[in-house]
Amino acid sequence: MSLDTSASRTTPAADGERRTPTFIDSVTLIAGREISMRLRSKAFLISTGVLMLAVLASVVLGSVFSSQADLPKVAVVAGATDVVAGNAALEAVAAADQGEAEQMLRDGDVEAIVAPAASEPLGVVVYGLDSTPNSVVSALSVNPTVELLDPAAVDPMLAYFVAFGFGIVFFMSAITFGSTIAQSVVEEKQTRVVEILLSTVSARALLTGKVIGNSVLAFGQILAIAVLAILGLMLTGQRVLLGGLGTSVIWFVVFFAIGFVMLAALFAATAALVSRAEDIGSVTTPVTMLVMIPYFLVIFFNDNPLVLTIMSYVPFSAPVGMPMRVFLGTAEWWEPFVSLAILLATAALAVAIGERMYRNSLLKTGARVPFAEALRG
Repeated sequence: MSLDTSASRTTPAADGERRTPTFIDSVTLIAGREISMRLRSKAFLISTGVLMLAVLASVVLGSVFSSQADLPKVAVVAGATDVVAGNAALEAVAAADQGEAEQMLRDGDVEAIVAPAASEPLGVVVYGLDSTPNSVVSALSVNPTVELLDPAAVDPMLAYFVAFGFGIVFFMSAITFGSTIAQSVVEEKQTRVVEILLSTVSARALLTGKVIGNSVLAFGQILAIAVLAILGLMLTGQRVLLGGLGTSVIWFVVFFAIGFVMLAALFAATAALVSRAEDIGSVTTPVTMLVMIPYFLVIFFNDNPLVLTIMSYVPFSAPVGMPMRVFLGTAEWWEPFVSLAILLATAALAVAIGERMYRNSLLKTGARVPFAEALRG
C-alpha cells in the first residue's frame, strides 16, 4: 500500500498558514485511502457484484418456484361438477361424457377422472390411468381437524434458509475484509512502507483509519445486500416473508457493523505480529475461527433454542445468533439491546487490546513477535 504522506505532514489553515494534522485528519486520510483503493480494485467490485446477484437470484428463484406449484388437473364428467367446483386444490376440466374424459386421461391432459357414482359416499368415483392419483384422492378426502400442542412459529425449511443467509453473509464479508486488512498490514511491514507512514502519523491513527475504512466498505456491502433482498421480496410479492424478515435484517446490519469493527481490529493486530505474507494464515487463524464457528453453529443448530440463546449473548456469535432469534420470535423485546451492549463493551476492549498489539509489533521485523511481548510492549 502506498500513501501520499506529504499531505499529512501539514495542512492549510483558514489563515493561510500550515498546521500539523490532527488525529482526525490522519484517520480521515488513511480511511479515505483504504476505501479508494478497494473501490478501484476489480476483484473487490467483481466479488461484490457476484454476491449481490446471488442474493437477488435467490429471492427471484424462490418466488418463481413458489408460483410454479401447478394444481393437479382432473377431467370432470357431468354430474360430478359440484364436488370439484369448490375444491381449491384441483383444477377442473369439463368433459362431456365418460369417453371424452378417458381420452383426455390417456393423452396425458389430466391426471385423473372424477365421475358421478351414486353408490359412493361422496357421490363420485376417481379413475386413474396406471396408478392411484394420490394428489387427487388427497384433495377429495375429508380430513379431520388437526391441532398442534407445540406449533412451530416458522416453517423449519424457511428457518434453515434464513440461518444460512445470515451465516454466509457474515462469514464471507468478515473473512474477505478481515483478510484484506491483514494483508495490507503485512505488506506495509514487509516493504517497510510503515516506517515512512509512522514518521507522519501515529500507529493509533494508522490502525483506526484502516479499521474505519474497511468497516465502511463492509457495512456498505451488508446494507446494500439487505436493501436488495427487501426490495426483491417486495417486487416479487413475498410480503408475508418480508413481514417476518425485515426486523431481523435490520438487527443483523446493526450487529454486523459493531461486530466487524471488533474483528477488524483483531485481524490487524494479529497480522502485525509477522513480517511475511506467508505467515498471515498462522497468526490470523484464531480470529478466523471466531468467524467460522458462529457460521457452522447457526447452520446446524438453527432449531435449537438453547444454542441460539447462548450464541445471541456471546459477542463473536451475536451478529448471527440474535437476528436469528428475532426472526424466529423467540427473543424478548429487551434481549437485542442487552446483547448489543455486551457486544459494544467487548468491541471496545478488543480495539484497545488490538491497538496495543499493533503499536508494539509494527516496527519489529524478522521473527514472529510473541503474543505476550506484543501485549507487554
